[in-house]
Amino acid sequence: MQPPDTLSTTFAALADPTRRAILARLSQGEASVSDLSKPFSMSAPAVTKHLKVLQRAGLISQSRQAQWRPCKLQAKPLMEAADWVAQYRQHWEERLDRLEDYLQTLQTDIPTTGTPTKENIP
Repeated sequence: MQPPDTLSTTFAALADPTRRAILARLSQGEASVSDLSKPFSMSAPAVTKHLKVLQRAGLISQSRQAQWRPCKLQAKPLMEAADWVAQYRQHWEERLDRLEDYLQTLQTDIPTTGTPTKENIP
């Protein structure tokens, strides 16, 4: 059996808006399952299922302090996903820069006198 692809697991966990909202809440600090359940119109067991997906992806950890089981954000998988996306951002920024250069060239080549026509547009 092949080991799971951590990037795919991270993106699969991030695909759900409820899980993204949970991560956004945890970015502010630790929270209990009941605290995380409050903003959602779903049962605590349903929220627990989302938390398990986030745990399997390594995006959160859960500890035990007496009766309280706080959840905590784990940033490493998010950083890995951001790094992966960043390489494509650089690619698109370079393409947009080239497009901007091309458009600048077109603008300088258009005669400034008279109305542009098929004959005087290069």
